[in-house]
Amino acid sequence: MPRVKRGVHARKKRRKVLEQAKGYWGLKSTNYTYAKEQVEHSLTYAYRDRKVKKRTFRRLWIMRINAGARLHGLSYNQFIAGLKAANVELDRKVLSDLAVNDPAAFGKLAEQAKSSLPVAS
Repeated sequence: MPRVKRGVHARKKRRKVLEQAKGYWGLKSTNYTYAKEQVEHSLTYAYRDRKVKKRTFRRLWIMRINAGARLHGLSYNQFIAGLKAANVELDRKVLSDLAVNDPAAFGKLAEQAKSSLPVAS
């Protein structure tokens, strides 16, 4: 079996990790062993937090919709239930954007939701 010299490939592999670790503090940006460990953790955090970001934004949208709905005498769940009953198919991202940037349009939606809610007896 022929002899294999790994110099080029090993250096390339290490350089790739050190480039990913650029900007890290202390030895984590210059020492391969520490950089490799930190890059591994960082990639794990990045994967996890891409999922968390979606949750966080949904929470923000719900808070904004709730604030807008309360200005029109509705709670968040009444507002959403009213929109569902009125067959208005807007997602929370769009609704929150309307609540913040176009209160007049959001007010019309709130009135529509209020009118389509069943009357409590």
